[in-house]
Amino acid sequence: MRFDIITLFPELIEPYLSVGVVRRAFAGAVQVRLWPLRDFADGHYRRVDDRPFGGGPGMVMLAEPLYRCWQAIRLDRGLPACRPAGAAVDVPTVLFSPAGERLSHDVVARYAQPATPGAILLCGRYEGVDQRFVDACVDAQISLGDFVLSGGEIAAVALLDAVARLQPGVLGDQASAEQDSFNPGVDGLLDCPHYTRPEVWQGPVGPMAVPPVLLSGHHAQIEAWRRAQRVQATARWRPDVLARARAEGRLRPADEHALREAGYNSGL
Repeated sequence: MRFDIITLFPELIEPYLSVGVVRRAFAGAVQVRLWPLRDFADGHYRRVDDRPFGGGPGMVMLAEPLYRCWQAIRLDRGLPACRPAGAAVDVPTVLFSPAGERLSHDVVARYAQPATPGAILLCGRYEGVDQRFVDACVDAQISLGDFVLSGGEIAAVALLDAVARLQPGVLGDQASAEQDSFNPGVDGLLDCPHYTRPEVWQGPVGPMAVPPVLLSGHHAQIEAWRRAQRVQATARWRPDVLARARAEGRLRPADEHALREAGYNSGL
């Protein structure tokens, strides 16, 4: 799959592509190409923004440089410069915006499928993007949450990282991704607590031991403990996620028992 990123600041994204475990994906399964927007602007100053009609604070990204860049990307992909009206989406154009769909595991999984074409990712800046370009060329909008960033680059990196983690072979052990929070492999619940050496840690509140079940070597008991911890953590920190799992029939009788034991209201 391939992701083309329209950005005013490619230098914010470039270093990320070559560090950490996910760099394996960007060297293979996930192609990333950066498109500096000023390369498609006119004039000595390569202007990409102007004052908003109607007045108000801030600046608005111009439609024309965005359109030229968007066309160049499509041509580079071997597609028509402009998608015919009414034609199916061949490669989606995604704008990172507070108005967008909240980025979630389900959204990431859609873009992470190996057979998909990836996307053209638009990193907005200033007060926003000329709405005419959005109406004509943008197919989807994604938000990191109910807050505003200074630009879409951070959101683009978040999407790329999450997509890369789901590619086979990137994490070394595929079970790592399958046991992540929100993954269907754990029924969409939060992850359980993790522990490593030493067995007893002398911390600021005194000696703290690893839960004995994790040292037992009894795999069935360990898995049961981890499942109970996932359910209880989800009830504590993300009751909305737990409610959705219950409504979709993904909680087991043992899960409800674990919730009752921990003092949480059970759905049974």
